[in-house]
Amino acid sequence: MAVIDFKNVSKSFGTGTAATDVLKDINLSVQEGEFVVLLGFSGTGKTTLINLMAGIEFPTKGSVTFRDKPITGPAPERGVIFQNYSLMPWLTVTGNVRLAVDAVFPKMPKAEKEKKVAHYIRMVGLSHAAGRRPAELSGGMRQRVNVARALAMDPEVLLLDEPLSALDALTRGNLAEEIEKIWEADRKTCVLITNDVDEAILLADRIIPLNPDGTLGTEFKVSIPRPRDRSAMNHDETFKALRGEVTKYLMDVGIEAKVEGTKTLPDVTPIHGVPAAVKEAQSGLIEDRYLDFSQLHKVYPTPKGPLTVVEDFNLKLNRGKFISLIGHSGCGKSTVLTMAAGLNEISKGAIKLDGRHVEGADPERAVVFQSPSLFPWLTAKENVSVGVDRVYPRASQAERQDVVEYYLERVGLADAMDKSAADMSNGMRQRVGIARAFALSPKLLLLDEPFGMLDSLTRWELQEVLMEVWSRTKVTTICVTHDVDEAILLADRVVMMTNGPQATIGKITNVDLPRPRTRKALLAHPDYYEYRQEVLDFLEEYEHGAKPKPKSPAPKAIAAE
Repeated sequence: MAVIDFKNVSKSFGTGTAATDVLKDINLSVQEGEFVVLLGFSGTGKTTLINLMAGIEFPTKGSVTFRDKPITGPAPERGVIFQNYSLMPWLTVTGNVRLAVDAVFPKMPKAEKEKKVAHYIRMVGLSHAAGRRPAELSGGMRQRVNVARALAMDPEVLLLDEPLSALDALTRGNLAEEIEKIWEADRKTCVLITNDVDEAILLADRIIPLNPDGTLGTEFKVSIPRPRDRSAMNHDETFKALRGEVTKYLMDVGIEAKVEGTKTLPDVTPIHGVPAAVKEAQSGLIEDRYLDFSQLHKVYPTPKGPLTVVEDFNLKLNRGKFISLIGHSGCGKSTVLTMAAGLNEISKGAIKLDGRHVEGADPERAVVFQSPSLFPWLTAKENVSVGVDRVYPRASQAERQDVVEYYLERVGLADAMDKSAADMSNGMRQRVGIARAFALSPKLLLLDEPFGMLDSLTRWELQEVLMEVWSRTKVTTICVTHDVDEAILLADRVVMMTNGPQATIGKITNVDLPRPRTRKALLAHPDYYEYRQEVLDFLEEYEHGAKPKPKSPAPKAIAAE
């Protein structure tokens, strides 16, 4: 029996010539006890679709029914879990869940209410934190409270609007597994919207993509037996094939064809480079051990005494290599990166780039942060020009402009060069940040979770952009990430850090996959999932702050490659 039914539904906002069509001709039936996942890029109407189910929005055309009756507004039989936690900050975990139970079951006896509240808090694994307030909880714990509160209202249908998207990749994966266990226990009808393919496959009976034009895409049935385990699925051929099919479909319908560049890069020399006349005879750039981290430490003073965050970090990199730095939150990844950038003082040890000690910030070391930090009143072209004008002092204005436009074209912003940063999406702003970094012609490119604030599918797009631009420059690069697939996709080596404090290098995986790389090609490569398993095994060993004993003495130096 269909619990929720869409018949020829369209939804637009605005009127007349200003009307924007968000959803078009949606026909969808959600069956009793089914777990349906709606998957798509930002802006494809996923949230609008779930708002129609919740009764928060109403169709412009067509009908949306719940058990054959028109949905006329929100109701307790349709519980919604939003992306944001919306908890009452002055109430404890118990108080927040109790508030929902009081609203839906006002006549329920007090003892029964207490039993119900305790049951759902226990179900989401928060019995030990029942007396804490939201400010004392992590992001993942706050979202668990949100799940418990929705379940305690005993809805017939659970509507999940990207409930895990604000969490880091590792916490997100753990909570997705918990949601599956909860669903298995109660077998409620569930509709989840997400932009994460792995999350969709872990949870769904059916995956339904939303196309960029607001129509429903090709449906994928998930036949993997339940319960599903993230790590075990990595060895499952059905999972690998389905993951490849869904990824290919989304990339084909969602990622626009790359802009073919018409600009060529002028032959100008940046300020920290070498004169063109001696470039061939004496490059000025060493090849071996081009970047050298030697016994690097970072110690912060605290009221209880010195706190060593990073300890004895040793890494040698040859010129033109790309490494990913991965580990759990708080392991010192960004600390290492900011020391390499010259933005964070080195407590002990040294970092050498091209044979010289790193001291202070310099445009020879370009950094792309999670947030691109653009000047909002300047255009894309003007934001990139700010650094270029300083780095190429001997170039003509026309040559500098060619450098700016070349990299903006490469990141797919040929038609948006004169658009102000304030009018751009997050993804477009990060493209400008990437173009600006490459345009500085740096000796070292440092990426600090550059796609961390973007949805998974926009992240794929920008990873492809980054790989395409990097393949032309081969600039030595370090990328800090939480994302296992991103780490392998981009890097020559994945450097894994142990948990902090006193974090150091725990393992290095050499990624011997062909370049140039694309996500679609790598998902089909026979070795890809072996590399993925190596990284997942390491992260699982260090999960929840664990500090396993080293299996062998830590090496004093990690060889250059």
